Amino acid sequence: WDSVTSNTEKDTLTEETHMKKNILVIGGGGREHAIIHALSRSPEAGKIYCAPGNAGIAALAECHPEIKATDLDGVVAFVRSHPDIYMTVVAPDDPLALGMVDRLEAEGFRAFGPRAAAARLEASKSFAKDLMKKYGIPTAAYEVFTDYDAARAYIDGCRYPVVLKADGLALGKGVLICETHEQAVAGLKEIMLDKAFGSAGNTLVVEDCLTGFECSALAFCDGKTVVPMTTSQDHKRALDGNKGLNTGGMGTFSPSYKVSPEMEKRIYDEVLRPTLDGLISEGVEFKGVLYAGLMINGDDIRVLEFNARFGDPETQVILPRLATDLLEIFDACIDGTLDKVRIEWTGNAAVCIVAASGGYPEAYEKGKEITIGDMDDNVIVFHAGTAFKDGKLVTNGGRVLGVTALAPTLREARDLAYANIRKVHFDKMHYRKDILSEL
Repeated sequence: WDSVTSNTEKDTLTEETHMKKNILVIGGGGREHAIIHALSRSPEAGKIYCAPGNAGIAALAECHPEIKATDLDGVVAFVRSHPDIYMTVVAPDDPLALGMVDRLEAEGFRAFGPRAAAARLEASKSFAKDLMKKYGIPTAAYEVFTDYDAARAYIDGCRYPVVLKADGLALGKGVLICETHEQAVAGLKEIMLDKAFGSAGNTLVVEDCLTGFECSALAFCDGKTVVPMTTSQDHKRALDGNKGLNTGGMGTFSPSYKVSPEMEKRIYDEVLRPTLDGLISEGVEFKGVLYAGLMINGDDIRVLEFNARFGDPETQVILPRLATDLLEIFDACIDGTLDKVRIEWTGNAAVCIVAASGGYPEAYEKGKEITIGDMDDNVIVFHAGTAFKDGKLVTNGGRVLGVTALAPTLREARDLAYANIRKVHFDKMHYRKDILSEL
């Protein structure tokens, strides 16, 4: 250093190092791994912390497993004790709904994500449905119930199939598609009486069942500007042929080959822009990621649900295709300058296949040793439910990891992802074999 660097150069290098932005990311799943992977590519990013993190994230960030994602006091205390943290990225739904961003901002800290009032768009399905009804955003016809007997009487007169939705957050599983009256009666009991989804089922939404194909439309928002991301599609059912129970997501791809540029424009004009405008009219400022889960049938577009954050596993195919600096985008969302950022995407397609624990999404065992072979170029393994135990990589969740492949076409990306997930092994591992099988 001393022999080759002048004092002026030393000062410049020190200043550049000092100007790096250290970041804390809240969460410990595949979505957070993908966010950290993207942030680590930013020339502005310095040290990255993650709470609680996972075994894969630990390769890129300093993990703090003692701090749970919903521990608002713990997170605020951690940021307070680390004045080097420039920004906290609140990624999961629960801490957003609990008001983690509100708490951080109240202490004068910089945070990315919607405040609790805006996160209600995901945390309360009845709030979202009422907003859509008021502002003419297309969605399925519905009724809201807080009384079991009233809901029971209503489903006696329904046309089937119908959809039952627990109003609150339920890890992506609080939605039951009921083909018959008998299934609806059983589902109603499960949600409202047996509390299968806890307090999330205190209020119930009953809505018409829509047909078509599902598509995820995500967008960055700064409170007044909304910029769509590239399209993606998720596979929710646990088993091949779209059978089995709903999950948090078993595989995803981007872009969606079913969504035309004209359809993308309609999604912006009829869903994303009116939703942000509706929130503004209600006095709610939405800053962060707005996610619309859509059902598209021919020319008909309808919103199934909103999320107030990046999707999982959609993030694992969207962010690897992002050509623009993610940290720059996050800054613009917070500062209200998103209209000044040019967001660009690579020409590659991406496919992610999720490896899950045996039994998921119902009961499953943890602590199974994982072995991962050498991955090919343009393949990323995003960890979701992993941990280190006695020096070994082990399973620590239902969805364990996602193998994401990038290639010029969806077919090539699909084949590359499947070739590489076969290099991953743990006891009772299962994954869907039919992602993009139609291509």
